[in-house]
Amino acid sequence: MEARLQEAQLLKEQGNQRYREGRFRAAAGRYHRALLQLRGLEPCPAPCLLQMEPVNYERVREYSQKVLRRQPDNAKALYRAGVAFFHLQDYEQAQRHLLAAVHRQPKDANVRRYLQLTQSELSSYHRKQKQLYLGMFG
Repeated sequence: MEARLQEAQLLKEQGNQRYREGRFRAAAGRYHRALLQLRGLEPCPAPCLLQMEPVNYERVREYSQKVLRRQPDNAKALYRAGVAFFHLQDYEQAQRHLLAAVHRQPKDANVRRYLQLTQSELSSYHRKQKQLYLGMFG
């Protein structure tokens, strides 16, 4: 058990180093291998996945939600989940996660920007729905 913990920690540190170097794919690979070493240790490859082109928002959402199951108040995971939901066009879930993130990090410009974008998309959606119903029943 101790050897697996040490190996997972080493892989996580290597992932952190590769992330700092901008080698996001390599960092995500190290984080994934750390997860395989020890399921209880949850390094999160979501930051790397957000930097890779093209971004796989399904995986970002999945990894962020894994973190949130263990740490429901994790502001970074809330933000990343919100970004993923936004790009997956699930604006209700994006807003829910981003509102929770902005309560924990009220000065974070990125959180506020995505919250504003999400609210704009929701407002546009509700306007279109209203026009649709007025046209149907008007």
